[in-house]
Amino acid sequence: MDTHDVVQALFRWIHLVAGITWIGMLYFFNLINAHVTAALQPATRREVVPQLMPRALWWFRWGAMLTFLSGWLMIIWKYFMFGSGFYGDAGLFGSNAGLWISLGALFGSIMWFNVWFLIWPAQQKLITWVQEGQAPDPATAKRALYASRTNTFLSVPMLFGMLAGSGHYPSIAFAPWFLVVIALGAALVYYMLFKFSAGVAKTWP
Repeated sequence: MDTHDVVQALFRWIHLVAGITWIGMLYFFNLINAHVTAALQPATRREVVPQLMPRALWWFRWGAMLTFLSGWLMIIWKYFMFGSGFYGDAGLFGSNAGLWISLGALFGSIMWFNVWFLIWPAQQKLITWVQEGQAPDPATAKRALYASRTNTFLSVPMLFGMLAGSGHYPSIAFAPWFLVVIALGAALVYYMLFKFSAGVAKTWP
């Protein structure tokens, strides 16, 4: 049994499970929870938000942390311990797959930063204010909202970059297709966020 393969498999599975948890919670917050919370009466919101959000945000932020750490450990292991570093045929910037992985890692790292340093601190304050029946500070609420929506927009090209970097689309060159992926991802997320998600529940059954 090759130790290199075992370590890579471990990193990949941690990265996959943590990433599913993280991005799943991200879509839940933006496509479902935002509309539900806005429709609740203030008294109901004071009951629901302090019970729901701390639990959901725990899985959200630690899913982000494990995804971030396992992803960078995998990059270091593959490209710097057993590859050619940044350049060369097996380098991070020297191959088509490496460039796609770099795009995914860049967007994923921005998203991780937003979770831990913008969304989570803001949500801690918002949850406390709702629990105490106080009006949330608009600036804090906007900061959390914009950071979360930024992550939603970044998530689609980030996921494509990770798949392309893993060899799933070997014939798709990085340039100029990364611009197409970013544009199509932005269009898809815009439709989901602003044109579709608010009316989903109204179409039931």
